[in-house]
Amino acid sequence: MQIVREIVFDTETTGFDPEKGDRLVEIGAVELINHVATGKTYHQYINPEREVPEEVVKVHGLTTEYLKDFPVFADVAQGFIDFVGDDGILVAHNAAFDIKFINYELKHLGYPGYGWDRVVDTLEIAKAKFPGQRNNLDILCKRFGIDNSARTFHGALLDAQLLAEVYLELLGGAEPSMEFGSAPIKQQHTEHLNEQKARIYREPRLFALTDEQIAAHRAFLESNIKDALWFADEKKDNEGVG
Repeated sequence: MQIVREIVFDTETTGFDPEKGDRLVEIGAVELINHVATGKTYHQYINPEREVPEEVVKVHGLTTEYLKDFPVFADVAQGFIDFVGDDGILVAHNAAFDIKFINYELKHLGYPGYGWDRVVDTLEIAKAKFPGQRNNLDILCKRFGIDNSARTFHGALLDAQLLAEVYLELLGGAEPSMEFGSAPIKQQHTEHLNEQKARIYREPRLFALTDEQIAAHRAFLESNIKDALWFADEKKDNEGVG
């Protein structure tokens, strides 16, 4: 049997966009070999070298004061790279968010970053399996009967551990490899990645919204709709910040 090594991971950040100064504050990851957890994990808090906004602290609980004595990303980058290794396939929920931050930080340090040929997005798998339904991590845990009662705050390692369980359920349960038929696991996994890449990772269409338009839209919702669902969806479905 050929070996497929996957790294299920999650990040916590100071916000939504590294291009606007947001930074990683936590990375958590677990290793799977042929869809079985090995017990090996990676976990690191990171000093973002900037203030953590209060609204983000409410999501993951990591304050500026708490993070200030942890190493900066430049000091821990190699540890994460070594954990992923040359063969690790990265698995994340709303992977575009997490990969965006990881690659931004890595490329800033001169590393090449990770290509989409090495990424599996469990959110896209869930959307295909449960079209038209909410598919954030909490809902998927509930759907599959996975205990997430410890998730009072979003934490990268706990979320990665929960996501690993969700991922296996999305693949078919305790023995997902049974779905691969007689073809080698690695070949089937590669075909899955290629299909997903072709279907999901198209060039995004860019809409030239100005900051004023975005601010006006938010102000309208805040002024006219109490507890607007738009804000709730923004927080829950964008699994990167929490």
